[in-house]
Amino acid sequence: MSEMTDTKKKMLKEMIKELHAGAAPQHVKEKFKQALAGITSLEISKIEQELVQEGMPREEIHRLCEVHMLVFQEQLESQKPEIPTENPVNILQEEHKVMLQLTEMLKTIAKSVQRAPVPTEVTEDIAHLKHVKEDLVDSEKHYLREENVLFPMLEKHGVTEPPAIMWTEHNRIREEKKKFFTLVENYSTTGFQDFEAQLVEAADILSELLSSHFFKENNILFPTAMKVVTSLEWTEIRKEFDKIGYCRFTPQHLIRAVPQFERAEEKKPEPTLMPTDLLQFDTGEFTKAQGESILKTVPFDITFVDKDDVVRYFNKSEIFLRTKSVIGRKVQQCHPQKSVHVVNQILESFKTGKKDVAEFWIPMDNGARLIHIRYFAVRDKDRNYLGTMEVTQDITGIKKIEGEKRLLDWKD
Repeated sequence: MSEMTDTKKKMLKEMIKELHAGAAPQHVKEKFKQALAGITSLEISKIEQELVQEGMPREEIHRLCEVHMLVFQEQLESQKPEIPTENPVNILQEEHKVMLQLTEMLKTIAKSVQRAPVPTEVTEDIAHLKHVKEDLVDSEKHYLREENVLFPMLEKHGVTEPPAIMWTEHNRIREEKKKFFTLVENYSTTGFQDFEAQLVEAADILSELLSSHFFKENNILFPTAMKVVTSLEWTEIRKEFDKIGYCRFTPQHLIRAVPQFERAEEKKPEPTLMPTDLLQFDTGEFTKAQGESILKTVPFDITFVDKDDVVRYFNKSEIFLRTKSVIGRKVQQCHPQKSVHVVNQILESFKTGKKDVAEFWIPMDNGARLIHIRYFAVRDKDRNYLGTMEVTQDITGIKKIEGEKRLLDWKD
């Protein structure tokens, strides 16, 4: 992609600022028609990033993103890249189509319930509603693949604002889905008129949210990814997608397709143990292979973030999802925007020496599990800050322990 001229960049910034000041999209579109000619998704991403760096609140960029899309729509739709069938982006786009079909089905069911003369005549609608709910519950894997694999890859290429905005929208979608799930679960105890009204509202909100969100991903995020991500990186992305898994409605032929961009892996020779493979400590030693196995065996998930807030290591991802894409990523980018200020407060308290530990506990799986999350400041012998270690543990079973069980009580 050829770099934008300073003049064109200046005009585009001015155009976006006019939109944010309340100018009519059509007026702005006509005024800057020449500057808009040939604008690409990547250029829009870069402009919005620069505006944030210059002080425009990210929330403001997000709030008027739909207006930006309206102005850029013609340009973007004429530049959609050719996406190979086996590419991870194609999988995401096909899932978009299915989820939009689900919201249309939801609206149809809501109208059917609305027309029902008596509650007893909606039995079939409720059954269909539960099916839609199950698919929307399983759609979480779609968002996890984007947040934990695609977004970090884009950030490594300097594309930060579109992923941040999309993640914020993911959380809004999650909030609305949760309301819908609760509504369906409580159907039998909710008054029919209340249920009918809430169902219509939920269907309309989810349909509008997903339609707007997917349009932005299909026309800004994905075309940008196709421009900056390399063939080798797409191979890694596909592998990480496979590890996270797919939705129950993901087209099976896409999952089974062998990516053409994947290179045949060469068989590596078994490593020879050298003196440098031995890790020596004040209290003992073990090999690198032994150390890695030990860290994978401990009954909790560990993540290490260095003194510059960069994620450097995790041992496994049994409780909260982690992928290799987070390595080298700022820890702030691994959290939803609404909680980043708390992450920064914890890190600052560790760096200044004010605190050494921060801990939290949250229920999961509708209260069936209790997860204990602790952050520890990692310091050297002189108390210099080296980074932060996050330790996450499922303590459900531990909380149930009573009485005693001694070594001699063990049986194989």
